[in-house]
This record gives sequence, C-alpha cells and structure tokens, in this order.
Amino acid sequence: MPESTASAAAVAARSRTRPTGEGTQRERAPVLIFDDPAQMSRQVALRIAREVEERRAVGENFVLGLPTGSTPVGVYRELVRMHREEDLDLSGVVTFNLDEYFPMDPERLQSYHRFMRENFFDHVNIPEENIHIPRGDIDRSEVEAHCVAYEHAIEKAGGLDLMLLGIGRSGHIGFNEPGSDKGSRTRLVVLDEITVKDAASDFFGEENVPPEAITMGVGTILDAREVILMATGEHKAPIIREAVEQKPSRSVTASYLQEHPNASFYLDRAAAGNLTRWDAPAAKRAVIWLSETVDKAVLRLEKADFHRNHLHGLTQAYPDTDALCREVFEDLRGRIAYRGDLPEGERVLVFSPHPDDDVISMGGMLSTLVGNGNDVEVAYMTSGSVAVFDRDVKRHLRFVNMSLDRLGLTGETADSVREAAMEHINFVRGKAPAEIDTSAVQDLKAYIRYTEAIAAIEVLGLHARDAHFLDLPFYKTGRVRKDPIGPADVEAVRELLAETQPDHIFVAGDLSDPHGTHRMCYKAIKQALEDRERSGDADAVSEDGASEDGAPAAFSPTPQIWLYRGAWQEWETHRADVFVPLSKAELRKLRDA
Repeated sequence: MPESTASAAAVAARSRTRPTGEGTQRERAPVLIFDDPAQMSRQVALRIAREVEERRAVGENFVLGLPTGSTPVGVYRELVRMHREEDLDLSGVVTFNLDEYFPMDPERLQSYHRFMRENFFDHVNIPEENIHIPRGDIDRSEVEAHCVAYEHAIEKAGGLDLMLLGIGRSGHIGFNEPGSDKGSRTRLVVLDEITVKDAASDFFGEENVPPEAITMGVGTILDAREVILMATGEHKAPIIREAVEQKPSRSVTASYLQEHPNASFYLDRAAAGNLTRWDAPAAKRAVIWLSETVDKAVLRLEKADFHRNHLHGLTQAYPDTDALCREVFEDLRGRIAYRGDLPEGERVLVFSPHPDDDVISMGGMLSTLVGNGNDVEVAYMTSGSVAVFDRDVKRHLRFVNMSLDRLGLTGETADSVREAAMEHINFVRGKAPAEIDTSAVQDLKAYIRYTEAIAAIEVLGLHARDAHFLDLPFYKTGRVRKDPIGPADVEAVRELLAETQPDHIFVAGDLSDPHGTHRMCYKAIKQALEDRERSGDADAVSEDGASEDGAPAAFSPTPQIWLYRGAWQEWETHRADVFVPLSKAELRKLRDA
C-alpha cells in the first residue's frame, strides 16, 4: 500500500492540463473564497466594523448574532485588535449568541458564556446589558419560557442585522440538527450523534457531553437581514458542497440559506475544495473519483462513464477526455517515489505535534528515511498529556509502587514514593469530569507519552537519543483549548533548528482547524524558519521549498519542507506529491510502531 506525502518541491511533474472550454459552477448561493482563514476573518471583521460605524453615525445600535467554535475566533481576535489599536467603538452593538449546551453552568470550561467572555466580551466595550446568550443553568421547567423570552428580546432589539454562522459536519447551523424545520424558533434540542462525537474532546469523552442544547431556530436565523456562514478546513468541504450545491433540505439545515436574499458563504480554499469548479485541480480530482466510482483504471475511462456519472460539465470544459485521463495518469505515475528517489545520507528533522503523529502519520516514510542512512531526529512538540486517560496514570503509579523493592528502594525512601504515588492516584480517582489536572499529574501523563514515543521510534530503527521533547508552553494549559503561539514556543523550535541544521524538515499537514494543535505547531515552525532566515542562520529558501528563481529545490542543502499526513487525515490522491510504496513487511513494522 502507498503512503502519501506532500513535499514542498514535488518529486513528480505537475499536471499542465488546462480547460479548453468555460468552467461550470453549481453554487446555489453566493460563495466567497479566501486564501487562508486569517484573510477571511479580517474581511468579516471589517464588514462588522463598517456596519457598526455607519449605525453609530446615525445614532442606531447594530444587532449582531454570534457563534462559538474555532472558526469565528479569528474574527473576534481581529475585532479586539481593532478596538485596542484603531479605537473601534462597540458600545452600540447588541449581541445574541446562537446557542448553549443544556444543562451547563456558565463558569464551566465548555460553557459558551465563558467562551465568549474569554475570546471576545472581556476585551471590548460592549455593555453587559447588550449581551444575550441562552442560559443552560436554568431548571428544565423554565426552558420553554426562556426560549420565548429570547425570541422577544431579539424582536425588541429590532431583529438581527447580521448573523454570523459556522457549520457542523452534519450540516447544522447553531444546534439545528438534521431534520430541523425551516420555521423553527429558539428551543431545546437533542444533539445529533455526530455533534456529540465532535464535542467529545472538549468534554474529555462522549459520556461527558450534555445530550441537549438551547439553540436559535432556523427561522430565527433566516429572519436576520444578512447572514454570513464561515467555514475553514477540508473536513468541512463535503458538507459545504451539499449546503451550497444541493437543493435545500431538512437533512442539511445550512442549505436553507440558499433561500435567504442576503446570505453568503465565506470559505477558505480548503473548505471550498469540493465545489464544482472545473479548473485543472478539480478536473484531476474528478477523474480520480470517477475511476474509483466505476472501478476502472484511469486509462480505461470512456466519455460515456463521465456522462453516466453526471460529469457533463467536465466533458464540456475538457472535450478530449482521453487526453485528460492520460495527463492525470502520467501525473500520478510520476509521483511514486521509490527508496532511491528519496533522501540518502542527509540530516532529517521530523516535527511531531503529539508523541505519536510521526509513526502514525508518516511511519512508512520515516522507516524509509532511516533505511536510507539519513541522520533522522524526531522533535515531539507537545507532551500530548491531554490524551492520556486517568486510568493509565493509576496503572503506571501502581507499577511504580509494586516495583520499588526490585529497584532497590526500601525504608523511608520507598515509603515517601508510595505516599506520593497514592496522593496522585487519589486525585485522579476523585476528579470531576473535565477537571484540570494538577501540574504533577500533567507531567506524569507527559512521561507516559514520552516512553511510548521512544518505544515506537525504536521499532523503526531509531534510539532514545534521536528524540527531542520540546514541551512547548502554548500546550501546557491542562485543557483541550490552548494558548496562542508565543515567543517562547518559537524560540524553542529555532534553537532546535540551530542545533540540528536539517536538510529536510517534515511537518504535520493536518491544518484543517485554524486553532488546532497541528496548525499551531506549524505556525511556530514557520515563524522560527523566518526568524532563522532573517538572522542569517540559513540560506534563503521560500516557504514552498523552491529556489529563488522558482525552480524546485529538490534535495538541496537548504531546508526543504515536507508536509505529511496519515491515519487520521490522509492526503487525498489528487493532492499528494509523493507516494511511497510499502511492502507487507514494512506495513507490519509500521503497525508495530
């Protein structure tokens, strides 16, 4: 089986196919596509700021509907920056949040009340009386009246001027799960299975996720004068295509926005990746999809296969489908890299965000690089302690207590160790769900991950001395939600780069979540490389690994950046630059690791 990697300077030739006819689009609502999430966030924040200032000039309030989640955080940060640095006055803004879990204490880590305060309200001058968020801490008997009062408050404020939205993987807006009626209003709902699974990491397990939530209804959202739905990351691409290209349906509540007179979808390029736009990358993706769908080799596809599978627009854009299939085939064949095509005898630094991303996501490539005689070192950027179960801490501490005699520890020393171990065991026994661990327990969980990481790379031929544990500060909150990347994070990475002087740098490419650990680690690495270049520690090299004249850097002595992916989010066939074939024996070794 092949393992795919995207290198900054592709080993294979790029496809030169270009449309010969006009492209086609199937979008049933306005779509704006941005190069990255930051650009999208700035545009939305500027849109809000302009409306706020125009309303303030005529003495009117601006009524704003707000979501939570990782997608709007960039908008909130930009508005906070504009308030602090550009004197943006938000005192005339009235806000209504979409939803809140039920039951939910407003002070809990997962509460949307707390989320909004920490990410927005505590940093701007919106009056407290202008802020409205559904309450999850009321008695169930009061919920219906609370929902009615929430609707009345929106009406009293003059209705929503602008509603910001995210979208769930099931297509929900707010917590309007599949099956929600187009005319629904603020109400208590039962959460969909997909929604619960997606929230599980925030709650340290599905069993801790509240089963219900209070949410604005679809009808409430559609009453807003303007709606902007924001989505980032390729994990949102499939549902975005359904919401934008398919007819409105109760199964995808975001699709109802097609019927709104002033609703737009703001997407980064990853979230827009599945939309039907027949440029060269989309044509390549469609050919690969068709080959898999009809179970035919790419070169055996016929024009009739395109028509039978509703790809008429593609055949219009590319009349010579045989030529298109040949180019796609040659493009894919040229991306297969055998052992001799990969680096040999060079310095390789693999950045692994958690202490398992390396062997899980690029174990085959890692094994090949070791086998090629490269000097390979792995840098584990975070402790990964959040992913360690409390029961594993108890198990390891019991092992310590049972092994003291064999380790030659007796008397007062052994008693002291046993007492400390029991203290930590009792703490994890008595923890409430999602309670933050003590710093000592966080360290113990980190040590568990570190020993696992060393054991894994030893399977692939490396040693403990080849592992670096950076334990970056941004991760050390004890919670799923992390701090922003700071100077200390960047400096730790830069020091390692100066120490190792790598020819090749491998970076985890699972960047869907703008505020996820992988993207944040990528940000630290990118900043460290830029600082290194500015300081003269390295020859100039572009972010994509190309030389200054734009030619691929191949395996040059300057650092070449490779983005790797694996088990949790694999590179799609049309996006991978390098495919590394794995034998059955190599696959067994990878599984052992």
